[in-house]
Amino acid sequence: MTYLLADDLPHETAGRRFRALFDQPGILRLPGAQNGMAALQARAAGFDALYLSGAAMTASMGIPDLGILTVDEACFFLRQIARASGLPVLIDGDTGYGEALNVMHMVRSFEEAGAGAVHLEDQHLPKKCGHLNDKRLVAPGEMAAKVAAARRAARDLVVIARTDAAASEGIEGAVARARLYLEAGADAIFPEALTSVEMFREVRAALPGVRLLANMTEFGRTPALSAAAFEELGYDMVIWPVSSLRVANKAQERLYSALARDGEVGAMIGEMQTRQELYDLIGLNEVEALDASIAASVVPEWTAEGSEEG
Repeated sequence: MTYLLADDLPHETAGRRFRALFDQPGILRLPGAQNGMAALQARAAGFDALYLSGAAMTASMGIPDLGILTVDEACFFLRQIARASGLPVLIDGDTGYGEALNVMHMVRSFEEAGAGAVHLEDQHLPKKCGHLNDKRLVAPGEMAAKVAAARRAARDLVVIARTDAAASEGIEGAVARARLYLEAGADAIFPEALTSVEMFREVRAALPGVRLLANMTEFGRTPALSAAAFEELGYDMVIWPVSSLRVANKAQERLYSALARDGEVGAMIGEMQTRQELYDLIGLNEVEALDASIAASVVPEWTAEGSEEG
């Protein structure tokens, strides 16, 4: 597909497409994608929806995940991912970028940029990654007001309420908050930074019939579990928020080290996406064919010793 062709565009809104996936049996798997290329690769691997993490966006910008990101900056990432992949995206809305009116502005902006779902969290600004220490939470009623504002502003967007209360208020406190957020209009609950399988079970048992989102982030407080394991625990969705960015960043680190050490990239060639693989993924020739003035590109024949036009 190419997003330049109207025939390739989805006929339903991203919110409706996300909700249709949301309503299917089985667990909805949402890999993180931090840019258009990652989104294309995830789609090629067979995924039907994607996740856009605030931590991935800020890390891509070289800044910490402390609520510094703006709505417009988030929309820049969101648009390229939605356009490139054509898939519905669940985006991290952090604390909503302010109070109720700001939340409504965020929802409208995200829907227009291609989001299918958003999650909001009940932290104070400056917020912290959910798996770090000493998070400060807003009053439950304040968060409920934000959820209600999101619900009122949304056309088709799925609204997910995240609570970080388990760390400071225990499962009982997290569940009490979740119930309030559901009453305010949340479509699902995201209990963040649960530290054991038993905690996941407790939340599931306390919220029967409620859609639940699990976060499988590496190097955090949650034990490493598979999508199948979360499904057995009764969870409806699972995200891998920063996995693709971590892998990409580590590969770039190795590249720069090799280039600084050797003055060439020969040691990394085997780890690179080839020119042909890139062009196939982005559909270069298909897009060129839309404009008769563009000559069809031919990939150069290449060896490690040099290149030669084929």
